[in-house]
Amino acid sequence: MKENYILAYSGLLMSLITLIIQALIAAFSKSAQKNAIPGKIDESLSHASFVFRAHRTFMNSLENFPVFFGGAILAILIGADAFWAGTLIWAFSGARIIHMLLYYVIATEKNPSPRSYFYLIGLAATVGLLILAGISLI
Repeated sequence: MKENYILAYSGLLMSLITLIIQALIAAFSKSAQKNAIPGKIDESLSHASFVFRAHRTFMNSLENFPVFFGGAILAILIGADAFWAGTLIWAFSGARIIHMLLYYVIATEKNPSPRSYFYLIGLAATVGLLILAGISLI
């Protein structure tokens, strides 16, 4: 069974590593600021600030990760199709990485921005995992 889900496991690992990288980038970029206060983001910051974008990237990932992770673990535990589970997990992981990179390099207040499309891909992958898990239960 372990070999069947290697694609899914590696995608989950990549998602977790991405979260750690985002946390470190957010923490180090903020702490490098003059007069930085631990645990507090300057409310005057906006998308023009890398500190703001790094913080929002990490917060956005934290907001999206629990449902994805729950869906991924559920799909694996109930024995959903390993190929589709792995594919959807990697789609989420890849979309979150591209979302992260776009958030770091594009300072825009426009909505939708290019990163919005990768947010939607990640959301679609999460919904797909929940559907896959649901179908596997039937």
